[in-house]
Amino acid sequence: MLRGMFCVSESDAAAIRTAFLEGGELAAALELRRRFVGLTSNADARRFVRTITAWQAPPEHLPDTDPDAVPGPR
Repeated sequence: MLRGMFCVSESDAAAIRTAFLEGGELAAALELRRRFVGLTSNADARRFVRTITAWQAPPEHLPDTDPDAVPGPR
């Protein structure tokens, strides 16, 4: 089992999502294991794949917030 944390780039995540859409969870798990050779457990890889495929990209631009603004109708 891979100990600690690992970082998945957006390009890795996109390839894993593509494998998931084209071949299912097992195909995506194999793609994840191909990219992260320290992952030796299919069960862990499948769990990580479910997390990765559920990710959504953050918004391009977050709205500016005024810390002094009072919430409610104007």
